[in-house]
Amino acid sequence: MAGDALLKVQSVETFYGNIRALDGVSVEVNRGEIVSLIGANGAGKSTLMMTICGSPQARAGKIIFDGVDITKMPTHLIARERIAQSPEGRRIFPRMTVMENLQMGAGLDNLKYFHEDIEKIFALFPRLKERQSQRGGTLSGGEQQMLSIGRALMARPKLLLLDEPSLGLAPLIVKGIFEAIKKLNQEEGLTVFLVEQNAFAALKLSDRAYVMVNGRVTMSGSGKELLADPQVRAAYLEGGRH
Repeated sequence: MAGDALLKVQSVETFYGNIRALDGVSVEVNRGEIVSLIGANGAGKSTLMMTICGSPQARAGKIIFDGVDITKMPTHLIARERIAQSPEGRRIFPRMTVMENLQMGAGLDNLKYFHEDIEKIFALFPRLKERQSQRGGTLSGGEQQMLSIGRALMARPKLLLLDEPSLGLAPLIVKGIFEAIKKLNQEEGLTVFLVEQNAFAALKLSDRAYVMVNGRVTMSGSGKELLADPQVRAAYLEGGRH
């Protein structure tokens, strides 16, 4: 697996107007890995996720996905390369039912697998099966997060981008969502790039991780190495209380 990079972000700079949000960021995600990106609020983590998806586009540097340069591609073409995102804040369609939300995630070329994929998602998140005819906006926060991940999975992605999947959720729900991510990785071989403020949960789950501070990657290593690192513990693991 080492060196088999599915995603390569090389010296990427992203701006909002004149404000530099990403300053020479380089990360790699190898096929079959779970890689996490941790850092404080406002460090640029979500900006990196959005830049990978083409909105905003990188002003400098390169993003290579599965051997294809996607740096200047529009978002809808990047999605066709089979990168799917479960964005921060879930962003489901609140007036649509659970089933309709899942249908929106399915690519036109995946329709022959539609029923098989729906069954997989219902097996992963049984709660969604129970709620399939309910409107997305009436679901709990945890159920909406499951739906957001399920909708992304309907695109049969090679790479799943997860932006803050635990945000605002109860610890028990978070545990279930992280177990589902681990299951997808182990059983389906799904490659996952995870942005997460819950550094402890993210590092425990991840093969490798990066630390971002003020738009720059300042550290990287295996999940275990960063969990044990005194600097990381002091900054992100509440002084090592976990």
